[in-house]
Amino acid sequence: MDPRHDGTRALWWRRAIALGLSLALAVGAGLLFLQFGLADGFDAMDVVRSALIFGSTFWLAWGAVQGLWGLFWRRRPIPRIDGPIRGRTAILVPVYNEDPVVTFARVAAMDEGLAALGVASQFDFAILSDTRNDAIAAAERHWFAHLVTSRAAEGRLFYRRRASNTGKKAGNVEEFFTRSGGAYDYALILDADSLMAADTIVEMVRRMEAVPDLGLLQTLPKIIRARSRFGRAQQFSASFFSPVYARGLALMAGRTGPFWGHNALVRVEAFVASCGLPALSGQPPFGGHILSHDYVEAALLARNGWLVRLDPDLEGSYEEGPENIVDFAKRDRRWCQGNLQHARLIEAPGLKPWSRFVFLQGILSYIAPLLWLGFILASIAAPLFVPAPDYFPEPRLLFPVFPSNETSKAIGLAFGVFGLLLLPKLLIAIEAAVTGRARPFGGAVVAFVSTIWELAMSSLIAPVMLMFTTRSVVQVLMRIDAGWPTNNRGDGTLSVADAWAAARWIVLTGLALLAAAQALAPDLVLWLLPVALPMMAAPWLIAWTSRPARSGLLRTCTDRHVPAVVAAHDRILADWEALRATA
Repeated sequence: MDPRHDGTRALWWRRAIALGLSLALAVGAGLLFLQFGLADGFDAMDVVRSALIFGSTFWLAWGAVQGLWGLFWRRRPIPRIDGPIRGRTAILVPVYNEDPVVTFARVAAMDEGLAALGVASQFDFAILSDTRNDAIAAAERHWFAHLVTSRAAEGRLFYRRRASNTGKKAGNVEEFFTRSGGAYDYALILDADSLMAADTIVEMVRRMEAVPDLGLLQTLPKIIRARSRFGRAQQFSASFFSPVYARGLALMAGRTGPFWGHNALVRVEAFVASCGLPALSGQPPFGGHILSHDYVEAALLARNGWLVRLDPDLEGSYEEGPENIVDFAKRDRRWCQGNLQHARLIEAPGLKPWSRFVFLQGILSYIAPLLWLGFILASIAAPLFVPAPDYFPEPRLLFPVFPSNETSKAIGLAFGVFGLLLLPKLLIAIEAAVTGRARPFGGAVVAFVSTIWELAMSSLIAPVMLMFTTRSVVQVLMRIDAGWPTNNRGDGTLSVADAWAAARWIVLTGLALLAAAQALAPDLVLWLLPVALPMMAAPWLIAWTSRPARSGLLRTCTDRHVPAVVAAHDRILADWEALRATA
């Protein structure tokens, strides 16, 4: 990888060291597992399992190294210009079958904040509707008129509904730029559930005006309003852990940062000139319109020499998340298809090497669970491949200090996996306690216990998530198109019956794995229980985690001090809901 492609030589060394450490850990794990095969009778299945361990460990190690990098190093801040902002900004709010009262109340809250800062005249809002439901579209028109009236914002708030939602969200935004982009210098791209503080929006514009080649500035959105156990765990993770991992990602990315499709500011000139997305040849899921368009748009901006930057220090960027595992899996199914679709784009001409690596990372993020499942299946089937007695008459151990029975394999694997998963988060909790960053999360003790609780919950539901991801990948490989389903908002509580309907196949898979292990590899049954038991309990786990959280753990900054823009949205929404109830 030529450092000239991505900035300074220091950036090249950061990437080389991080990649080298990840590969070293992966190779070490693969060789360590292979040595067990050399000791107790080598066979082809040992090679297969070692290869699967290598691939799986690399993915875990890469995430761990990125987190550690963000924990111990900081990036220089971007320069900024004080004084009045010069450019005009369009704030784009794409909607698709959303509740207009809730969504438009967010627009009103953000506009109110901009007016309080005296800069509302520099910002227009454009609500870009792709709604397919005529009744919802009629409600959108009604509440848009109410929004304009309540904000006295004729000429600054706009609404249009497309006749055809070609290209989904990317096509929706592209049509706006084609029709109206020339009137603006910058565009803040949001999602329907996005909410951003006015001072954050203004700060983003200041940073973009200070750096002429900054094409895209991405914030790190924090999840708000989560109520369920699952949602609260996601919210805590996004506020407590994600800033550290995001710093590591920003250090690795350099000038070739990420775009996550929302809560990001783009330079209109750069975006229009760089980010036209063609439809891929063939039928979905690998052909047709690009689903995960955001990563592609970031790569195209970088290809044309524009700076794409992630600034995790920008506070005041919010979104909402799924309240249960089933809704999360439905959304993840679309992301899975989009990421695997990038396999057709890795070799696109002119892309930066890091952009190609980002595509590869996205693909690997969905392939890695299949590697783990493949390892489990290969371990169960291993006794069927009995080596000949003289295959290795005098085995030589690669690491003689380690024992070589099946129990040692399981113990070593467990320590390695949990070490890579747990260590970075535990170090983040310690760092937060030492620096005082844990104070808004309930203090050092509460934050540390919350970390343990989040790790326990994520470990418990990991086998369930693994199965949903595996199904998504298999469906894509079978060329089943996910489409673009509407996101579920609001209360996500599921009954056991609903959860059973969504996850009974996972229960049957867990039972089948245990039965196969008992028949073919009884020594593995005990070590398979941490995977099989959550699978067999999937409906109850899904239902339990969808219910409201009642403990004092998993606190976040927004629980203790409700941000002004969130409070404004709550107030406006309450007024509008009362108005709707009397209509």
